[in-house]
Amino acid sequence: MYKDKKAQAAFAQKALAIYEAHRKELEAAHAGQIVAIDVDSGEYFLGPTLGKANDVAYKEYPDKWLYFVRIGTPAASIALRTW
Repeated sequence: MYKDKKAQAAFAQKALAIYEAHRKELEAAHAGQIVAIDVDSGEYFLGPTLGKANDVAYKEYPDKWLYFVRIGTPAASIALRTW
């Protein structure tokens, strides 16, 4: 993704801020699922697994970096390019 550690941290911080803004509704309805967050638009995509969340996100954002978070466990997160 980014070779610059500051850019990586900024990307994660933006994504987690979006997650926090929607946390209550996501955790109430989708606990344990994966949310793929586009930090540029604020859009997010849901799936029961990382692969399924990616499949949904890929339809809108092919070949783009998104931030994937397990709903209810935001420490379980990773930035990945859609595939």
